[in-house]
Amino acid sequence: MQVNIKNLIDDVQCYQTVRELRWPDSVECPSCQSTQVIKRGFDDTEPARQRYKCTDCHKRFDDLTDTIFAGHHQPLKVWILCLYFMGLNLSHDQIANELDVHRSDVQQMTTQLREGLVKKVTHDAFKRGGVRRSLCDSGPQRPA
Repeated sequence: MQVNIKNLIDDVQCYQTVRELRWPDSVECPSCQSTQVIKRGFDDTEPARQRYKCTDCHKRFDDLTDTIFAGHHQPLKVWILCLYFMGLNLSHDQIANELDVHRSDVQQMTTQLREGLVKKVTHDAFKRGGVRRSLCDSGPQRPA
């Protein structure tokens, strides 16, 4: 008996996890960072994806707006599983086989996930002053 791992992952839990990681305190508008946000139902194709409207700038957005997961044809749980398999150091072929997707899709997804992680780490380090410091330290090194 073969088990499809995608059937073991819950869409609702994936979206809930994204919300908790993205907005630990309260939902913020990605356009103006306002917390004056109202819920506007759910997505037609991904029923667990919450829609919102900002009452300050009147922009509409959802759980994935302005994230590396936005605007792709693969469901969120496939992205989450791909990230998990990357952590296990599986090859593109192995991930494609496990997720039952094309290798080219896996290659695109892993590239975007890596780029997104680099941007996040760089952004967080910059906020803490680490990038600024490392940029200043990148000049010629004096012997100790």
